[in-house]
Amino acid sequence: MSQLTIYNAVSEGNDPPLPSLHTTDAAIVAAELSQRGIRFQQWPTHGELDAASSQEEILAAYSAEIAEVQAAGGYQTVDAISLGADHPQRAELRQKFLSEHTHSEDEVRFFVDGRGLFCLHIGDEVLQVLCERNDWLSVPAGTRHWFDMGERPCFSAIRFFNNQDGWVAQFTGDPIAKRYPLLGS
Repeated sequence: MSQLTIYNAVSEGNDPPLPSLHTTDAAIVAAELSQRGIRFQQWPTHGELDAASSQEEILAAYSAEIAEVQAAGGYQTVDAISLGADHPQRAELRQKFLSEHTHSEDEVRFFVDGRGLFCLHIGDEVLQVLCERNDWLSVPAGTRHWFDMGERPCFSAIRFFNNQDGWVAQFTGDPIAKRYPLLGS
């Protein structure tokens, strides 16, 4: 179940402030994110896809939705990524994504299966969006954020890119991510 937790003030200490909102209502999640320029949708399930599905199977199952998003956003490259608890580089990848960063393009993800926690640092707020199966999220270029896939990741996601280089991050060096909860196992 998708979740949104909003912290109203960026903490200066070691502990995050208490959340001002926590909801699992997808309509509220979408509305709150929309007010901040973040797009959130839920797509219908297509077949029995999961973390073991191949990139080809995933892209074929969602080809109509992919074409629509590509046409609307000018995304040149689309791929599908699957990461499981047995991935040999899971710890290194998790640490890389846990550092606050930005992108020069929108970060657009659709969760085919599993879950991941997007943490968005917008002004004096931190929004934590737990995305799960069927959640589609578009984070605008330049938005400070980090991502947690958990200690034992298990997800498949479709990724949309405006450039052919794929995922390219500019790390901010801000240690803010260390002050907020991580994705539980």
